[in-house]
Amino acid sequence: MSETLNIQIAGENALIIYFSEQASSVCAAKVQQAEQLIRTQMANDIVDLVPSYASILVVFNMLDIDHHQLRNKLRNLLNQLNSVTKNQGQLIELPVYYSTESGPDLARIAQHADLTVEDVIQLHQAQEYHVYAIGFAPGFAYLGEVDARIAMPRLATPRQAVPRGAVAIADQQTAVYPSISPGGWNIIGLCPQRMFDASAEKTMPVNVGDRVKFKAITEQEFYALGGEFGVVK
Repeated sequence: MSETLNIQIAGENALIIYFSEQASSVCAAKVQQAEQLIRTQMANDIVDLVPSYASILVVFNMLDIDHHQLRNKLRNLLNQLNSVTKNQGQLIELPVYYSTESGPDLARIAQHADLTVEDVIQLHQAQEYHVYAIGFAPGFAYLGEVDARIAMPRLATPRQAVPRGAVAIADQQTAVYPSISPGGWNIIGLCPQRMFDASAEKTMPVNVGDRVKFKAITEQEFYALGGEFGVVK
């Protein structure tokens, strides 16, 4: 742990901990473990924690602690990570209605990869994805990694409106849009599961460190589960 741990100043009341130069499932597990450990052991020192692919932003109370003191505390605490039991997170299954109607970029991805549409669908749901980060919008979970054969660059011109529930691919990441928003990811289907509900006790179905599997459903099942077709612009 100590050979890669890098703690830098990120503002007058913040430090950022870098665990690795590259994202990976191993690094993501360390980020998750570290976040839990810091929240548990340093609750009186921190104001907020923002985990990402390979780092954690630590926001602290300047009236109680300074950068130097916090850095030393973090280093001493995170030396315990090697003895922390690895947490695989929960395995969450998300239903997806894959079709060229619900996924306007599905056929283009298939053509680009020299595969059939059915091949693309099978490859997308065959993977078990790690939740690396949640950002861009509440409930937008960055999942990785898709099979290299169906990895696709972002659209050259982002769409003005991507519907809620759109399942999409960008490079080797995949995600479900939690609400209507602009977006440049390649859409391959629609998920009826709400990815963010501010009124629910658990606002999001997934957290950083969880694992996600997608499961193909029919159009009838999509509507039965509360799915809605949105207009793509």
